Amino acid sequence: MIIGILGGSGLYDLEGLSDVREQVVATPFGAPSGPLVTGQVGGTGLIFLPRHGRGHRLLPSEINYRANVHALKQLGAEKVISVSAVGSLREGLTPGDVVVVDQFIDRTHRRESTFFGDGVVGHVSYGDPVCGALAGALYGQAVSDGFEAGRGEDRARAGAAGRPRRAHRGGTYVCMEGPQFSTRAESLLHRSWGADVIGMTAATEAKLCREAELCFASLALVTDYDCWRPEEAEVSASSIVEVLLANVSRAKEIVRRVLPELAQLPACNCGRAAAHAIMTSPEAIPAAARERLRVLYGRYL
Repeated sequence: MIIGILGGSGLYDLEGLSDVREQVVATPFGAPSGPLVTGQVGGTGLIFLPRHGRGHRLLPSEINYRANVHALKQLGAEKVISVSAVGSLREGLTPGDVVVVDQFIDRTHRRESTFFGDGVVGHVSYGDPVCGALAGALYGQAVSDGFEAGRGEDRARAGAAGRPRRAHRGGTYVCMEGPQFSTRAESLLHRSWGADVIGMTAATEAKLCREAELCFASLALVTDYDCWRPEEAEVSASSIVEVLLANVSRAKEIVRRVLPELAQLPACNCGRAAAHAIMTSPEAIPAAARERLRVLYGRYL
């Protein structure tokens, strides 16, 4: 089994990672964010791709999400774990917590978020945008690694000062365009919708992984309170980095230790998500489109 990891560059510094190689991959959708780092932990293959490129060069809207996900598929990934920083929209989700989200509200408007188009029309089911089995494994490993299991009532009240870091199963992630952080009005609006966290990348990755028939789960690392909480300073890049650096080491351990479980996960429907998605008549599909989509949908075209 091969697992794709989308996140920051520090994630591929995993204890026990062997046979480390760097690969430059070309895709029909252009170049990914940078070279992909491959390796092995035990009997599991890993592919790491820093979504913002080395040195954090790419804005969220500049990332070639289609190329990133296609590159993972080309190299044989079957499951994808997205690790990203998020702001909290709830009192009980405090900086240092992790949230294994299960829903998205996509407010982006400047990025390509589908492999379909240019001669091929397709629609995949997306009501449950993450793989429940993969998300459950991540949450269970976080708790096993010492995160306290979050409880539903925590979202309705402030956590006690100095309380243990918590892992929360489920939550709604608002994906904003960025690169600016929210206005206070936007932050309060997102809270009124019942959303839990806010970020700039994971919803686009989730959509493309579903179309690519890859199991997908998101490990969201809470770094701040956005700007809705009057007693907190407004979110800043420097404050995010400080908390994120501490969280990355915890995220690496969750990823490393969950790997042996992933081969034993129950069967899911992610690997056949596009089986009935293509609406275009076969004879109407241009040859160029067939070639562009061969890795993704060759068995259906």
